[in-house]
Amino acid sequence: MGMTMTQKILADHAGLDKVTAGQLIKARLDMVLGNDITTPVAVDEFKKIGADRVFDVNKIAIVPDHFTPNKDIKSAQQVKYIREFAKQMGIVNFFEVGQMGVEHALLPEKGLVVCGDVVIGADSHTCTYGALGAFSTGVGSTDMAAGMATGEAWFKVPEAMKFVLKGKPGPWVTGKDIILHIIGKIGVDGALYKSMEFTGDGLKWLSMDDRFTIANMAIEAGAKNGIFEVDEKTIEYVKEHSQREYRVFKADEDAEYTDVYEIDLSEVKLTVAFPHLPENTKTIDEIGDIKIDQVVIGSCTNGRIEDMRMAAKVLKGRKVHPDVRCIIIPATQKVWKQAMDEGLFSIFIEAGAAVSTPTCGPCLGGHMGILAQGERAVSTTNRNFVGRMGHPESEIYLASPAVAAASAVAGKIASPDSL
Repeated sequence: MGMTMTQKILADHAGLDKVTAGQLIKARLDMVLGNDITTPVAVDEFKKIGADRVFDVNKIAIVPDHFTPNKDIKSAQQVKYIREFAKQMGIVNFFEVGQMGVEHALLPEKGLVVCGDVVIGADSHTCTYGALGAFSTGVGSTDMAAGMATGEAWFKVPEAMKFVLKGKPGPWVTGKDIILHIIGKIGVDGALYKSMEFTGDGLKWLSMDDRFTIANMAIEAGAKNGIFEVDEKTIEYVKEHSQREYRVFKADEDAEYTDVYEIDLSEVKLTVAFPHLPENTKTIDEIGDIKIDQVVIGSCTNGRIEDMRMAAKVLKGRKVHPDVRCIIIPATQKVWKQAMDEGLFSIFIEAGAAVSTPTCGPCLGGHMGILAQGERAVSTTNRNFVGRMGHPESEIYLASPAVAAASAVAGKIASPDSL
């Protein structure tokens, strides 16, 4: 029996000719990632095991993004702690305010991850880098500490699910609609500890930003990782952003999958996840009159330049509803500057939206847009659990930037075509 993309990458990094699902392996790491919430714990564990140096100063990235710019004294103390650690260890990729962005948008942009890499990050959405044909997965802070010290990590080789994408998405339909459609189909535990592997002729219609969004939310189906077959778009992106050598791993024709799904992208509609799970999806034509209080456009899921452009396309010449607060958060400084240079900020501000510096902010109830009791938000983020963005009696509806922007104008959940 052959191997999947994920299994081939793991076998290579474990120094083995072959691995099988369920096998325990130790694999070398190309990147270890942490943020301002998870890295302080990892540093404590790093010190407990008696480590006095990191395995490679170039293969660790620390990105203070969740409560940064610091929202209070505690968050300032956390970042000070990891800043001092990064300086002491000589870690090259510590991204200070002014350079930082939301971690999972920043690392690909900086060329720190390429095809064929093995990446762990002390953040569940580390699976984002599967868009590049890398194996990347979230781990705990203790595993991050061990990874920083040894450059290796233990894995149980996952089983795989195959998603064959075909057809061309319709107007306004993006990667966010596609992954919400899939999660609605298989459930939040439908891919539990499995690799979600994406292939098919439909890939040619998906931009890299679409793929990052889809891979980012693999964890919302319970997956160990999401990974895309490498094609010309992937190679073009990697060559543009990185000087590192990359390697392409293709699944064998006789690779084994627990499930195979065919997704006709032309049939995917604008999709919204209702509270309080990403699997609780409805298409835009199934949604009634749901008034909202806030819209957030940003995050590691949908804070890239295409997301900014789509929001601007909807908001141009329109006004945010007087009962709605619309907060737009470009994911990195590069995206922020590009959006500004393209005149998107003028569109946002003239529409009545607020534009933030890059940060995770309200996605996890951090800052820059916390919800009060009874409030509803349409958000382009990745989770809508109880209390995720503020008060436990608030509600989050997950949607694409197009639907989020249209909802900001309408004052209720809406399609751009309804404006």
